[in-house]
Amino acid sequence: MASRKLYFEAVRVGEELPALTKTPVDRVQLARYAGASGDFNPVHVDETYAKSLGMPSVYAPGMLIMGFLGQLVSDWARGAQLRRYSVKFSKIVWPGDTVVCKGRVTERWGDEGRYFTELDLWAENQKGELVLRGGAQVQLFHSLEDENRQRSGQPPLVVPAPRESILPPAPPSPAPRKEPAVAAPVSGSKKATPRESHALRKAPEAKKPSKK
Repeated sequence: MASRKLYFEAVRVGEELPALTKTPVDRVQLARYAGASGDFNPVHVDETYAKSLGMPSVYAPGMLIMGFLGQLVSDWARGAQLRRYSVKFSKIVWPGDTVVCKGRVTERWGDEGRYFTELDLWAENQKGELVLRGGAQVQLFHSLEDENRQRSGQPPLVVPAPRESILPPAPPSPAPRKEPAVAAPVSGSKKATPRESHALRKAPEAKKPSKK
């Protein structure tokens, strides 16, 4: 039986995604990931090489941990479309580390029959240390009725859904700086240069001819 789908009407801002705990990372998994991804960087599979670089051992590729976090999203957003997914790596994951993936809903809104949810995502190791941080945007059907309408070729169900968010509002943008106004020169006039102005000030007045 197909798993139950997630619809926009059931999503609540602030709700936590069920945590996903992966089995401890081991060297066999690293070798399998290298074969599946085609990434044979020796720092992930060759112990001798990794130690020659000063590492205590091989370590997990960042994309593997990113895949763990992506699994958290796909498991939660059943039937939804992933519109955006990005991450930032914070800490190396070593063999023996257990990765726990977590997330929460930070925003939800509707836009003319399309419904979106923003997610804050992160992954921790067994010590509670942050190893990865990310975010995702998913698009969902509003409800089962909405999905049935669209799959039968009908217009989507349009339900008012103003933006809801737990994120702090963005600070207001600074007001644009106003430049002082400069008067435009009168047409046909020519502004005297500093040298010309000085000459005009110093020029003696012409003497009037005396009457005899």
